[in-house]
Amino acid sequence: MMPENINKQIFITFVILLSIIVFFQFTNVDIIVQEYFFNFKTNLWIWDRDEPISKLFLYSGMKKVLIVFAIFVLIILVTFYKSSLVKKYKKGMIIIVLSAIVIPFITISLKTISNTPCPKNIEHFGGDYPDIKVFDAYPKGFVQKEKIRCWPAGHASGGFALMSLFFLFKKRKNRITALVFAVTLGWIIGTYKMIIGDHFLSHTIITMVLSWLLILIIVKIVNNFKRTEFEKSTKI
Repeated sequence: MMPENINKQIFITFVILLSIIVFFQFTNVDIIVQEYFFNFKTNLWIWDRDEPISKLFLYSGMKKVLIVFAIFVLIILVTFYKSSLVKKYKKGMIIIVLSAIVIPFITISLKTISNTPCPKNIEHFGGDYPDIKVFDAYPKGFVQKEKIRCWPAGHASGGFALMSLFFLFKKRKNRITALVFAVTLGWIIGTYKMIIGDHFLSHTIITMVLSWLLILIIVKIVNNFKRTEFEKSTKI
């Protein structure tokens, strides 16, 4: 992406992110969608969070795989940085590693300060908390025993961080394939977390758009650094 284009993309993505946040803040779409995943007769979610296979592949196991992948890319980048192949894909690999660090960090930080309940926590689905959205205040008289960390979607952010693979490849076909793969993976994780009552639809959508915004910012920073590095080398 050219500097002008990436600035435009950052602006458009930021506006889209704000629009999505506002839309879900002032509508009940989250509740309407989430009702499809909850059995009001049994007072249970349609998928058991303790089911071992899905929990391994879509929760604990997937998290470890994504961490291992990021570490693997970093090791290749550091160990073989002089090789022609790594030099060819160096910028893309740096973007992947930075995305794998920055996106989960920002997401976890937002979860820490947002204090927003999960579907399983709210009274509508058998919990003890009122339906509080990200910019709402808790009702007077409500006693909160501990902070809730549900907004945005933390685990899905690991899958969406792989959208950075878009900037690793040179051919458009490979870029689109990588982007589709990452988005699909993020939504598989996000949907799993929805059907066990851990997240609303908005949490996953916002995490996806936020992840892309952060990736674009990382790309801009890396491009600026590479440009500065080139300018310095030409002056020597």
